[in-house]
Amino acid sequence: MSEKYEQQMKKGVLDMLVLKLLEPEPKYGYQIIQEMKEKSADIFSLKDGTLYPVLYRLEDDGLVESEWSAAKGKQVSRKYYRLTEAGRDTLSKIRTVWNRVSDGVAKIMEEKQ
Repeated sequence: MSEKYEQQMKKGVLDMLVLKLLEPEPKYGYQIIQEMKEKSADIFSLKDGTLYPVLYRLEDDGLVESEWSAAKGKQVSRKYYRLTEAGRDTLSKIRTVWNRVSDGVAKIMEEKQ
C-alpha cells in the first residue's frame, strides 16, 4: 500500500526535478537518469519508459528543447535536452510553489494531535 503512495508522490515532482537537473547544462536521457538516482540517494531510480514521456511533454510545452550530437569515433550520437528561457522561468515559479506546498505539508504532518 505505501508503495502506491510513494509512486504518486514521486510522479508529482518529476517535471520539476528534470527541469532542475537540466538547469546548469544540457544532458542526454541516461545522464539524467543516473544523476537523478545519485543525487536522490536511489529514491528516484527511473526507467527510460518513465523519463522520456516527461521529456517529450516538457518539450511539447516549450520548456525544453532537444538536439542530436554528432557521433565522434566510437561514441554514438545522443539526443541532448536543454532548458529554454520559458523552462527557466517555469522552474523558478515551480520552486516558489514547491516551497509553499512543502512547508504546508510539513506543518500538517508535524502537527501533534
